Amino acid sequence: MGDVCLCSQVYIFMLKNTSIRVADKKDLETVQSLAQRIWPRAYSSILGPGQIDYMLKLIYSIESLTLQFEEQHQVFLILYHESNPCGFASYSAYDEGERWKLHKIYVDPVLQGKGLGKFLLNEVITRVKIAGGKFLLLNVNRHNKARNFYETQGFHVTGEEDIDIGEGYFMNDFVMEICLVDG
Repeated sequence: MGDVCLCSQVYIFMLKNTSIRVADKKDLETVQSLAQRIWPRAYSSILGPGQIDYMLKLIYSIESLTLQFEEQHQVFLILYHESNPCGFASYSAYDEGERWKLHKIYVDPVLQGKGLGKFLLNEVITRVKIAGGKFLLLNVNRHNKARNFYETQGFHVTGEEDIDIGEGYFMNDFVMEICLVDG
């Protein structure tokens, strides 16, 4: 895998040929392209093709991504492996800066199991801590195996939400959270 060091109570993973870059507005097309490549494989066992298509259009149209970037102040990170974009994350302050929300984190399924998701998640956690965040929360589909990944990273389930996203579709999620401060 790579070297591990402990910095400010957060494990930083240094993976060979892997980097993360903060996205700017022109990178939203890369995020969209990654979502279109990753989402169908990530959700085909959980959601039907109609809901996947609907959600891709709802969440990952350039208009929607621009709104998330400019008005919702989501920070987008793009993960590169061997100089190729292979994943992304977005996060933002949730309430007065103490609680932050991880809105999205995806890695190409072909590259999962190589530590890339952990590398990307730890970058988000590091950035949230530097910004003064004390908690990081996220939503995950109740049938998504990613729940296990989040639990191994220290998140725990704090509740459930059924979110009506239109067209008769719902997001049936667990809400998960991790405390980023000691004590």
